[in-house]
Amino acid sequence: MQDNRVLSGMRPTGQLHLGHYHGVLKNWLELQNEYDSYFFVADWHAFTTHYSDKIDLEANVIEMVVDWLAAGINPNTATIFVQSKVPEHAELHLLLSMTTPLSWLERVPSYKDQQLKLKTKDLGTYGFLGYPLLQSADILMYKAGLVPVGEDQVAHIELTREVARRFNHIYGREVDFEEKAEAAIGKMGKKQAKLFRSLRKAYQETGDDEALVKAQALLQEQQNITLGDLERLAGYIEGTGKIILPEPVSLLTKASKMPGLDGQKMSKSYGNTISLRDKSEEIEAKVRRMPTDPARIKLTDAGDPNKCPVWQLHEIYSDSQTRDWVVDGCTKAKMGCVECKQPVIKAIQLELMPMQENIAKYQADPDLIKQIIHEGSQKARGVAKETMKEVRDSMGITY
Repeated sequence: MQDNRVLSGMRPTGQLHLGHYHGVLKNWLELQNEYDSYFFVADWHAFTTHYSDKIDLEANVIEMVVDWLAAGINPNTATIFVQSKVPEHAELHLLLSMTTPLSWLERVPSYKDQQLKLKTKDLGTYGFLGYPLLQSADILMYKAGLVPVGEDQVAHIELTREVARRFNHIYGREVDFEEKAEAAIGKMGKKQAKLFRSLRKAYQETGDDEALVKAQALLQEQQNITLGDLERLAGYIEGTGKIILPEPVSLLTKASKMPGLDGQKMSKSYGNTISLRDKSEEIEAKVRRMPTDPARIKLTDAGDPNKCPVWQLHEIYSDSQTRDWVVDGCTKAKMGCVECKQPVIKAIQLELMPMQENIAKYQADPDLIKQIIHEGSQKARGVAKETMKEVRDSMGITY
């Protein structure tokens, strides 16, 4: 497992908005400086719910990458790639589908939730049922130790862990597994080999979890053994076979519910978004149209900020002094709603202005965008090919 590697992606189903920026991209900006980060455009995933829609997928993919770059994602630090440019994702998805029980996919919470929310679409397809498994393939391909997700996606990571565990159990038992594991221990040096064996014994005989953690840490320090032997020994500690596909861990992102123009969560399906590309006048017009506390019919009517969607935006964009001014002006009917909205309008405009300047620069150089996608996808494919070689070897399909 690559403990220092994170993987995350987005579906290119339309323009990015402030919800994407505050909920995902700002988190990526931090992760790219701390981890070996892989960020991908999940273009195949777009078909799971939009297969019959006339989406200009090519334009969406390009524009999404432009938005990422404009927001500050650095292609020299993070690997940016497109899912369909790495066809190994489809192969791993297919091979994992051979061992994954149907009931595991049917019990994923989002399966029935999405069917209820998207009643207008025919989601009785294999692709929709299997999309969490394709997501598992996306993650397991890069042996990412950490996957940044919101709480609603934790179930998907748990499925991925189960899928990996089952695959390792079925295919991780080489004929000469124990001999290879013992040979690998011999490469650690006498002192460390002795410590490793005692920790393994403590874990297997008494279930000492601390011994397991120490043994795993000891493995990470090894310089003289191959990645294959490391994975073999990781399985040997726990009494299983070679760990071909390591189990990832959820990296919970900070809760960031970006309110939309109507007070609900900002979402394209609700039609309540501010796009990252909206011009200043569009932002102003959208915020000015926002509903406010229904009790404030006349200027002299006192209001309650907690009943006003605009207040939710003040909580994100305004400092404490401005928020105090809003509460005082609203509850004591000292100002009108148009005046209250002005600081939010200005704050959003200021936030998006540098991003939009960057968008214009990147749009003026389409060849650079294509080069970034090509180079990132080539790098990702190099990793994917290594993983698939191990998977094929373990399944006996390398003839």
